[in-house]
Amino acid sequence: MSEWWTYSLSDFLMFSSRSYYRLIESYNAAIWPAHFLALVAGVIVIGAIARPRQNLQRSAALVLAAAWGWVAWAYHLERYAEINTAAPYFAAAFAVQALLLCWLAYRPGNVAPAPQRVALGMTGLAIFAYPLLALARDNGEWRQAEVFGIAPDPTVVATLGVLLAWRAPAIFWLIPVLWCLVSGATLMELKIGHAWLLPALAFISSLAWLIKRKTPRD
Repeated sequence: MSEWWTYSLSDFLMFSSRSYYRLIESYNAAIWPAHFLALVAGVIVIGAIARPRQNLQRSAALVLAAAWGWVAWAYHLERYAEINTAAPYFAAAFAVQALLLCWLAYRPGNVAPAPQRVALGMTGLAIFAYPLLALARDNGEWRQAEVFGIAPDPTVVATLGVLLAWRAPAIFWLIPVLWCLVSGATLMELKIGHAWLLPALAFISSLAWLIKRKTPRD
């Protein structure tokens, strides 16, 4: 029997990139037109960063919590588990993050003194630009687009933007950053061109967070 360190991630992946995006396509078809509701939710999240107000930010945190909870159940448990045996563990992690975001919604001191360009840019990228990645791939099409609040990757990226804007403590960052690494590694093994994107965004947002943490609030 081979030693565990001789295995690579490819030994544990039981699906191809074609199967992965076919799953996303069938998932999108099954829940359409919930994508319009997800877009409205995304606008609320962006508004909470652009116009820092306690009530708006509380609503945005609850929107994010609902998005993480939905992805945990509808994506990871109901669909991704069909091709990835680790999906139930991913679902559990997303459910925990949903609870943390509910806590963040009622945690005092979330209001940022002013909108932050990096946070706004990251959240805007997740909501408006991330679905376009489906068209950048060979043979990609709109039906395979990954949408905020529906697919995990753009949901996580938008959350990174919010956590940065609110200078959230490290505990809120752990699961999103870990997911960026896990998903990035998975896409790399599947030879997806934008596999570098999630780890890069996790690094940029984490670095910006560390810098902001050392900067006194206005």
